[in-house]
Amino acid sequence: MDLRHTSAIVTGGASGLGAATAQALAAHDVQVYAIDLENSLEHAECIDGIHYLAADVTDPDAVRKAVQIAAATERPLRAVVNCAGILPIARILGRSGPHDPALFAKAINVNLMGTFNVLASAASEIRKTAPDRDGQRGVIINTASIAAFDGQIGQVAYAASKAAIVGMTLPAARDLAEHGIRVNAIAPGVVETPMMATVTDEIRAGLAAGVPFPQRLARPEEFASLALSIIDHDYINGEVIRMDGALRMQPR
Repeated sequence: MDLRHTSAIVTGGASGLGAATAQALAAHDVQVYAIDLENSLEHAECIDGIHYLAADVTDPDAVRKAVQIAAATERPLRAVVNCAGILPIARILGRSGPHDPALFAKAINVNLMGTFNVLASAASEIRKTAPDRDGQRGVIINTASIAAFDGQIGQVAYAASKAAIVGMTLPAARDLAEHGIRVNAIAPGVVETPMMATVTDEIRAGLAAGVPFPQRLARPEEFASLALSIIDHDYINGEVIRMDGALRMQPR
């Protein structure tokens, strides 16, 4: 799919995977609408071609309004990359008692429902655009995780939310095929994001040592590069692609 003179939406676009993806798209002459929480956008880097929109992905009405803004331009909305998410850590039975149901629900609400809200609203706007010569109208890429397959101790809520994203990839692709919209997902391993800045160098080195090759943490720019490759490759549809250096997570 040719992205030149088109628009795109990236959620979680203020930092990490979202920021790297927004910047990569903008570098390809795409008008990017980066959606994130208002307090997160206060620290976002001002870059030509990126327009920031404050919205909570768990709020369907706010998402709908943001998507409509992104779609109301002369450039057709062609690409959506969902990067917004949270990583709660809690065991089913912890020292303070059973896993907090509210925390579990929050992980599902942000990671799964937030992704679905954007997917559904964006698809509704993308289907209104004129298709290209191959009948394509757009591509939606969601962010899963290797935790969907190799969830570790304390990741039950996170793993469940990401496994659900894996599970909805194929049916979503089938649902939207008649509208010329492809749906795929990326399942990253351990990525050097702002979240990782909170851990010690020792922990970071230990995580990197567990990756077969290359023996380091992934970079946000590599996620962005893969997203652009998926968008460019017209025959990749309904797929979940692991980006993990052959890492298979151990129980802890």
